[in-house]
Formats: sequence, structure tokens, C-alpha cells
Amino acid sequence: MKKIIVTGCNGQLGRQVNKEIGDEFELINTDVCEGEGIRSLDITNVDSVIALAREVKPYAIINCAAYTAVDAQEKDWDLSYKINAIGPRNLAIAATETGAKLVHISTDYVFAGNGTKPYTEFDPTGPVSAYGTTKLAGEKFVEQFAEHFFTIRTAWLYGDGKNFVKTMLRLSENHDEVSVVDDQVGSPTSTVELAKAIHYLLPTDNYGLFHGTCEGSCSWADFTDEIFRLAGKTTKVNHVSTKKYMEMNPASAPRPAYSILENYMFKLTSDFMFADWHDAIAEYIKTI
Repeated sequence: MKKIIVTGCNGQLGRQVNKEIGDEFELINTDVCEGEGIRSLDITNVDSVIALAREVKPYAIINCAAYTAVDAQEKDWDLSYKINAIGPRNLAIAATETGAKLVHISTDYVFAGNGTKPYTEFDPTGPVSAYGTTKLAGEKFVEQFAEHFFTIRTAWLYGDGKNFVKTMLRLSENHDEVSVVDDQVGSPTSTVELAKAIHYLLPTDNYGLFHGTCEGSCSWADFTDEIFRLAGKTTKVNHVSTKKYMEMNPASAPRPAYSILENYMFKLTSDFMFADWHDAIAEYIKTI
């Protein structure tokens, strides 16, 4: 059975990757903290990463690790660069040395978010936050040091763990109404769908940069409306502007107003299709 190193295995995507490919591959699960069946790995330490790769001799490395606390990173650029840029660099170096494929997950935040049509993999980037800037640096390191890689940019991800969907449902338990921005648009994406995409690409030589989100788009407020409808919640959703939200939450980092990604490379080079976001969230609500 081929071996795959999974970083960030305790995160939403890491958990779903285990469910998606755990029967087909021998997974070496790693995270910051050691646990049952989990090895401790500091991806910011190149020697540790290379040592593990030499020991395991993996078929592939799937990097689900990232620093995703968008607001906190504005005050901690060093840690952001270490995890989101240096970490992927180290994994890319280790993958090349051991002949492994690398799957790296990136983000819509690499774009400025002022677009008017879905971003393709060929559109110029322009991040406006620490998170976006450091994730873009990570992409460039992967491109520079990895010989065989799949970089997948995703957005508005939710799955098994802390996420927007669960936050809204929790708020609905003790609030008659919630205020959610209606002028930021994107494509809510299930980890189930993203893990399927990773599984699809893994055995191929279809290397490069991909966008990977559910089909269709909505605002955060529209997404919340659909979550509450599916969950049978009566909590009112107040649609507010980003300006209004920033006034209420001045510590918030800038976020892309337009985050719709076009899965252009998947469509140009394969027959893989993501589910529509309505269908994906409906399936997810059934599981929680």
C-alpha cells in the first residue's frame, strides 16, 4: 500500500482526506501535537520535514496545514510566513528529494477581491492581507522547489471542525437575529468535495495550479439564509455591508469582496466537476 504523509490531519480538510483515501493508502498523519495515530511534525523546520520524508519514502505529501486565523495574522506576520510560506517550501524540498508528489492547498485570498468575473488560474494575483500574502508566497515556493505538485486554491471551506456553518448554527441557538455581510461573494465549499478533487488528481500527472470550489456563488448572508432554512432555524439574518460590519468589528482584517473562483484548469484538463454549493451544504447539514 502506497504511503502518504498528511500534514494538519486534525483540521477540517485533514480529517476529510482521511475519510476519502484512508482505505486506499497508508496515511502517516501529522500535526503540531502528537496524538493517537498522529505524529508530531513542525513543518516550519526543514530538517524535521526532510527526516520524516526520508523515513517514510511517501508516494505523496498532502499539505492540509495552514495558519488560517485571518485577523490574528495582521499582528503576527512572522508566524504567518513560517507556517504559510516556509512550511510549504520545506514540504516541497522534501517531496522532491524523495520523489513524492505534493498536494498543496491555497486560497482565494491571493486575489485582491475587486474582480467582476470569476478568477481563473491565469488571472493576476494581488493579496490585501497577511494571510493572502503569505499563502501566495507559499504557492511560489511550491512552484520553485517541488518537481511534481498540485496546488489547489479553495475558498469558504467547511467540514468536520470549527467553521462558519457551525458558528451560525450556534449563534442561532441564543439569538433572534444575526448580522452577516451581503457584499462579499464567493463559493461555499465542502471539504467532502475538495477531498474528492484531491483523490481525483493524486494518481495523475496533471500537475500545476488549480482552482477548487463548489459550483455557483452567493454572499455570506445568502449562505446563512440557506443554512438556517436547511436546519429549520427561524433566526433572522440581517444583511449588512462590509463597511457596517467593520464598524462593529474594527479589528477585522481586510477580506476579498469578490472571491468567486472559476475551476478553469479542472474543466480544461479533466472531466472532474465539483458539486453545486446548494447540494453540498444540504448534504453537510444532514451530518451535523
